[in-house]
Amino acid sequence: MADDAANFLRVPLEIFNEGRTDLIDELFAEDYVEHTAPPGFPATRDGLHTWLGALLAAFPDFRYEVQGQWQDGDHHVGHLRASGTMTGDFAGMAASNKSATWEEIHIGRFSGGKLVEHWGAIDRLGMLTQLGFAPPMG
Repeated sequence: MADDAANFLRVPLEIFNEGRTDLIDELFAEDYVEHTAPPGFPATRDGLHTWLGALLAAFPDFRYEVQGQWQDGDHHVGHLRASGTMTGDFAGMAASNKSATWEEIHIGRFSGGKLVEHWGAIDRLGMLTQLGFAPPMG
């Protein structure tokens, strides 16, 4: 299970921060299920490849900072702080050229050393407000 924890951290730090999309096939099971797939993207490992490519094209400076990680058996939870500047079109939105920082919680389940399921909770409203696509609260 220590390997699972290390692999869970490799996802934000290596795949996202370093753009190492080649690691998806190494760290994610062939029958991987994404429970929070964005609209228009399959909830599969192939869908993750496509979505990640679109994200990194729109936010070339995208970064995750790990705020905390917890493990309970084969489930891992990570609190991440994401940031990036939207210099390309993404998810039907034109590039805003604005930067944003937002919080995310991710839950992953491992089996056989590979990530087989993922759930996420993302502060999309905070992100969209900072990027200029949603009005400020209050």
